[in-house]
Amino acid sequence: MSNQSWLTLLQEYRTIAVIRTSDQSLGRQMAQAVAAGGIKLIEITWNTDAAADLIRHLRQALPDCTIGTGTLLNLEQVHQAIEAGAEFLFTPHTNITLINTAVNAGVPIVPGALSPSEIVTAWDAGASCVKVFPIQAVGGVSYIKALQGPLGHIPLIPTGGVTFANAKDFITVGAIAVGLAGDLFPTSLIASGDWHGITQRAKKLRSQFSGDP
Repeated sequence: MSNQSWLTLLQEYRTIAVIRTSDQSLGRQMAQAVAAGGIKLIEITWNTDAAADLIRHLRQALPDCTIGTGTLLNLEQVHQAIEAGAEFLFTPHTNITLINTAVNAGVPIVPGALSPSEIVTAWDAGASCVKVFPIQAVGGVSYIKALQGPLGHIPLIPTGGVTFANAKDFITVGAIAVGLAGDLFPTSLIASGDWHGITQRAKKLRSQFSGDP
């Protein structure tokens, strides 16, 4: 996938569902539930049970969705994720070797960064976007807004503290998209197998961005 195609998807959908689970069957149901609610960008964290197999399965089962992975920590994991067919890659940190590997493979990569120096380093190394993580620890929406002046040319994806209540605010102040995990998949709904409830949450989240340019 080209970087431009990836950016177009982010601008269209604005939301990435982040799935982390110790049970692959739950991961399948979680992905299917949010896909039914209109969320088409799904990240399976690499520390999910049998992540590579789950990615392969979801690419077949949900052909209208874009399935990627995150929490990639080293070069071996990046190679394995690409081999599994991950369509985008997230890391919690900035590592130039990992960025170069993904760029050479033609797979969008979104490294994690926090300070302006880290963000610029990641971008200059060829990152497709930059994940600002953990966003809640450094001021949330106000931090993304403050970065827009000097770094407005860099597409930012805040994670780690994005909720239903503030997701739209991040987009309004300049983020290209947001990543949600816990607030999209409440423990109570997962425990009870209320997949319809999660689908409804996905629909509610998507509705915040209806008509968003």
